Amino acid sequence: MNILVTGGAGYIGSHTVRALQQTKDLIPIVFDNLSTGHEESVPDSVQLVTGDIHDVFFLKHILSEYEIDGVIHFAASSLVGESMTDPAKYYYNNVEGTLHLLIAMHEAGVDNLVFSSTAAVYGEPEKTPIEEDFPTVPTNVYGRTKLQIETMMKDFAMAYEMKYVALRYFNAAGADLDGTIGEDHSPETHLIPLILKTAQGVRDHISIFGTDYPTADGTCLRDYIHVLDLAQAHILAMRHLLQGGEGGAFNLGSEKGFSVREIIDKTKEVTGRDFRVTEEARRAGDPAVLIASSEKIRRVLGWQPEHSSTEEIIASAWKWHQAHPYGYAK
Repeated sequence: MNILVTGGAGYIGSHTVRALQQTKDLIPIVFDNLSTGHEESVPDSVQLVTGDIHDVFFLKHILSEYEIDGVIHFAASSLVGESMTDPAKYYYNNVEGTLHLLIAMHEAGVDNLVFSSTAAVYGEPEKTPIEEDFPTVPTNVYGRTKLQIETMMKDFAMAYEMKYVALRYFNAAGADLDGTIGEDHSPETHLIPLILKTAQGVRDHISIFGTDYPTADGTCLRDYIHVLDLAQAHILAMRHLLQGGEGGAFNLGSEKGFSVREIIDKTKEVTGRDFRVTEEARRAGDPAVLIASSEKIRRVLGWQPEHSSTEEIIASAWKWHQAHPYGYAK
């Protein structure tokens, strides 16, 4: 079966493409405009189609030409801070872009969609671990766009009998175990790659934003999930839909929380390097604790994380960063 992976040259998309290749029966075709993705991350054996998700006619043509059975949709803008200063970009790329994809899928008769959503749809939850039926009150534009897309998919499912799974990620991290592909964003905003760049000497220091949270060491707790485990969840979700399973939203997390300080200390241990750490004031909108309940995806899809210990996450990312100190740049 042929699976179109939009945004398949991006961080999570490229790892999912490799995981699809390993299945032998699910054949990935990458669709990406390469605005933030990296052509180097797409294997030579995988068809890469460069195009614009807003071009409904072209999308419909690609869906038909490659006889696509399902779509895994990563293509989106994803910087929380930028979403607050440039909301137009996020509503256009994320919401309108996905609407155009849904229209193309409907017109081409492609009914199965696995969507890259986010834990940001929950906003600041009153308690943890977070379950799928908790209130969705996103506190930033990025989260609001993802929630609107989930609503759109639900409406398309009711009206046109399309089927979807929305995977609400917590903190994606890590890299392919062979170190050939990994995380390369510009600008980089994720904690673990920022710490590793500091360990390399690419950055001067790493900052802890807030040391007075109601946690054991005063720093925020977050739920980290290895990108390889995320990739497997997408494959399980797509198989579930292709086999007629019921869709909906699923959390993706490890159900364990690690503080910023714990991640820094573990990075020093894994890399064997010391580096400068500074303490700054809290950032607005940073919840103290974000930990997922992944009971639903374990029960319904049979998903089990295999690589999501902090040591394996950091070690795999470190292998990538050592080989690619400036990402995919030559």
